[in-house]
Amino acid sequence: MIIAVDGPAASGKGTIARALAAHYHLPLLDTGLLYRAVGVSVALAGGDPDDPQDAERACAFPDSLLDDPALRSEEAGPLASRVSRHPGVRAALLDRQRAFADQPGGAVLDGRDIGTVIAPHADAKLYVTASVAVRAQRRHAELPGTTLEAIAADIEARDARDMGRADAPLMQATDADLLDTSDLSIGAAVQSAIALVDARLKDR
Repeated sequence: MIIAVDGPAASGKGTIARALAAHYHLPLLDTGLLYRAVGVSVALAGGDPDDPQDAERACAFPDSLLDDPALRSEEAGPLASRVSRHPGVRAALLDRQRAFADQPGGAVLDGRDIGTVIAPHADAKLYVTASVAVRAQRRHAELPGTTLEAIAADIEARDARDMGRADAPLMQATDADLLDTSDLSIGAAVQSAIALVDARLKDR
């Protein structure tokens, strides 16, 4: 069983993906970490994340980098968004993601193009979203030293990059269930996600 969870930053998709993986006893891949690893690798090498060649060279990062806490820093997010615009980067990471999705028993993958590009054959697809205002408030709670306005502006800029890139843009797959978490608690969002996946599995 393959479950694809897509959506923009701070929508709750990561929390939901982790809960789904635990509920269905499936391995989980946060595909955003792969792009964060590339972005951080570029920065550490003194390269330019907007330069395709610098970004593609950084795709050869070791698997051990995925355990580095620096990948989950606020600075790593924009770097990931910038390198993910390059078709060469996406191509370099494509096989790794598809192999994870197609492993025996299945998996849960969390990202921005799982249901449309990585695993269009997924058994269940969720597109998790929330309003910019709510997403900014969530990030602000984690980053109290930053203004709410600055966080909202960063989220809007990142959405524009992710949705506007020519290769594998962030979008809801035509057969994905929409889950808006704007007015939901974490518990309610997780329960809604499980119900949506169960309904999809029942139809198969």
